Amino acid sequence: MAEQELKDISIIGGGPTGLFAAFYAGMRGASARIIDALPALGGQLMALYPEKYIFDVAGFPKVLAKDLVRDMATQALQFGASTHLGEIVTGLRRVEDGNGGHFVLETSDGDYPSRTIIIAAGIGAFEARKLGIEGEDRYEEKGLFFKVLDPKQFEGQRVLLVGGGDSAFDWAVNLQGIAKSIMLIHRREGFRAHEATISQVRELHRCGQCELRTFWEVKALHGNGKVERVTIFNNKTKEEETLEIDAVIPLLGFHSDLGAIQQWGLDTEKADIKVDQVMSTNVRGIYAAGDITSYPGKLKLIATGAAEACIAVNNAVHLINPKAKVNPGHSSNMAIFGQKDD
Repeated sequence: MAEQELKDISIIGGGPTGLFAAFYAGMRGASARIIDALPALGGQLMALYPEKYIFDVAGFPKVLAKDLVRDMATQALQFGASTHLGEIVTGLRRVEDGNGGHFVLETSDGDYPSRTIIIAAGIGAFEARKLGIEGEDRYEEKGLFFKVLDPKQFEGQRVLLVGGGDSAFDWAVNLQGIAKSIMLIHRREGFRAHEATISQVRELHRCGQCELRTFWEVKALHGNGKVERVTIFNNKTKEEETLEIDAVIPLLGFHSDLGAIQQWGLDTEKADIKVDQVMSTNVRGIYAAGDITSYPGKLKLIATGAAEACIAVNNAVHLINPKAKVNPGHSSNMAIFGQKDD
């Protein structure tokens, strides 16, 4: 691999927060790159639910996740930020260069010198929680799916959803009119999904368009090479039932892992990185933004991540060049956009 040039900012993570950080870096005249372990930009939005609508992004009454990513990527890359996808961060070292020093970010594919780093890695490396039943691995992508990338894949199928969070309830709604039948089971009575969506699924259940069962879990999968039947059991009554099913979709959350980042001496809280009011970690020159951060009053929203990206970039730019203002003013006045530069 060719030697990489020294950039002002290396951004770990190509989700919405990382994309907006790349845009803001370019707006401030800073060179930037994005590094992500996933094969495409967009983070969880593209990896887990590209076909789901998002309703809490400013300026959009509703927007498909894949469309939001498309537009954010166009915005992010307009100033020439490079992207390095499918690369796992493996290490970090500090190099003295006679000019204050810089970092070298090590990945599975090469080394990337950078004056500052912004960690925008969402929940870090993530892996779907499995059902925990014998033999489930052999059915993965053969009737057992841990994410929904294209709802049309389930057209005319009998679908079993497993879980009690937003994703399970969202797909109980969004697969209406696509799947032949939908059953949603959850191991307990309480749900973690948004109350409005829960009410919507309860109404679908009342109308016979979706079966909703609590205290039920998956016991076994059956089929010759693919899922054909599933045995479920009631954890209160111990009753069992075997159903003819074409697709089982467990939506039980994720195991998250900071990976090599855990070795960098950063202050962490569980799987989150602690930051101060300027998004700085306890290591000078390393900032963090988005879902991976922790501070009092933190909200894990796309809107919050975008604001944190701005704060992180502005302070990284000021660290690199103390003469640069932390607050750049309004974009509507900037010469970089063809306007009058105040």
